[in-house]
Amino acid sequence: MLSLLYILFSGFMIGVFISAPMGPIGMLVIQRTLTKGRKAAIYTGLGAALSDLIYCFLTGMGLSFITDFITAQRDILQVIGSGVLIIYGIYLFRSNPSRALAPASTPNNTYLRDFGTGFLFTFSNPLILFFIIGLYARFNFLDQHYQLPHYILGYISIAAGAIGWWLMITYFVNKVRAHFNVRSMWLINRIIASILMLMAFVGLIHGLHNIL
Repeated sequence: MLSLLYILFSGFMIGVFISAPMGPIGMLVIQRTLTKGRKAAIYTGLGAALSDLIYCFLTGMGLSFITDFITAQRDILQVIGSGVLIIYGIYLFRSNPSRALAPASTPNNTYLRDFGTGFLFTFSNPLILFFIIGLYARFNFLDQHYQLPHYILGYISIAAGAIGWWLMITYFVNKVRAHFNVRSMWLINRIIASILMLMAFVGLIHGLHNIL
């Protein structure tokens, strides 16, 4: 019983800690909450949570050849991921946020795109595997005495922690959304786009420096 409670707790905390760092996906979720509404941002967070869960599952399976490949190709992967961020940052910087304040409904295919971009943004950073390995070690998540039901419950808890984090973030950001006008939305778009591009340029330079 205690082991089940512990794996519930540890899985939930791993899900939160994976999602909590305010990296590109966090910036994207905040931007979408402010400009497109909470529902679009939640779909983005769900996409990120699915990507995190896949990486957690791969880590739990002990697929060493995956981590070996990522270690060998980490600089190339960093350059590719940085390129994707730069392209999106330019798009976001040039976008017009005036339509974001309109109460019109959002088509389901747009929510699917939100989900897809959240997934791809997170999945394009496979270096998170090493962060997950550290969290697994910290919480002793891969205990040799655990059986299949423990792991199933653990991965469900990881998903719950990640989803819970995005639900909380979007809730609080959505609360202040009504206080923004078109000009402030435009400013937020450009600030977040600039931060994303800065992160991407740093990663790009670091990756290219190591390759060359």
